[in-house]
Amino acid sequence: QEIIKSEAMLVNPVTEVAKKVQPSVVNITIEVIEYDIFGREGLVPAVGSGVIFSEDGYILTNAHVVEEAEKENIKVTFFNGKTEKAKLVGMEPRADIAVIKVDKKNLKAAEFISVRDIEVGDLAVAIGSPFGFQQTVTSGIVSALGREIPQLIGGEEYKVVVDLIQTDAAINMGNSGGALANIEGKVMGINTLIISPNQMYGLMPTSVGLGFAIPSDIATNIANQIIKYGKSRIPIIGIKMGDSTDPDVPGVFVVQVFEDLPAEKAGIKVGDIITKCNNIVLRTQLDLIAEIVKYNVGDKVELEINRNGKVFTTKVQLVDAPPEYGR
Repeated sequence: QEIIKSEAMLVNPVTEVAKKVQPSVVNITIEVIEYDIFGREGLVPAVGSGVIFSEDGYILTNAHVVEEAEKENIKVTFFNGKTEKAKLVGMEPRADIAVIKVDKKNLKAAEFISVRDIEVGDLAVAIGSPFGFQQTVTSGIVSALGREIPQLIGGEEYKVVVDLIQTDAAINMGNSGGALANIEGKVMGINTLIISPNQMYGLMPTSVGLGFAIPSDIATNIANQIIKYGKSRIPIIGIKMGDSTDPDVPGVFVVQVFEDLPAEKAGIKVGDIITKCNNIVLRTQLDLIAEIVKYNVGDKVELEINRNGKVFTTKVQLVDAPPEYGR
């Protein structure tokens, strides 16, 4: 009886996470233009979630939550039930990140944690507005790290929805843009999508324990770029790449080196295999993209190169992609 009583007195960690994080999670309502079968135009509401990024009104969410919103038709509902109009600051659809802003001060900004401090099996608490049910809390674990969803890449080299956190915490439509927090109440990711068997039949997807979140490292870095420049500045090194086919040397195979860009200046050549970035082991080209997108234009990264069996390192200064690069 004493054992049962002691266990009952233990604090539920999900309860503590919810208390800390809920005040930093908002409901986002937008209005999008849709047409009926007679071609008549009308505004239809849609919902998503967001995470308060700074106390002076910046809110982080998914690009797909707000990209179809009509101007001035974004509304934010806070934990206390109050609603404010918001404006779109900017977005990066390739990373599914957007920033909106409300004219409000002294907000409770979320605390973020790097994905490098997260392990598989850690507690994962999702907070958002599934199907419009605001401030819904679900929990599970971090099921996997470093996930890439092939259909999101679409064969284009610079899609950057990479390095995703996989969780079995229930995530549904409306959770997009909301928080995925750890046991300390720190946001490790921004919930972005689910995979559901319903999608194969053209039905509304619902949670089957396959949810994914954009790591906070990527989300906050892009948000800071948007706030500072009004747009994202995802850096490049200036190569066309593929995956190494050498079973003894996994990594990123350099297919092409673009003229006058950092890779060429650093001495990287076609046929090189990039095996590490800042001591992070690379298995595929998506691993390299996942690392570079965490940095900013002007930063330097150290790459480990395998050239016909000879291994060396070189430093590359990241640059913004020129218009002709095709990003």
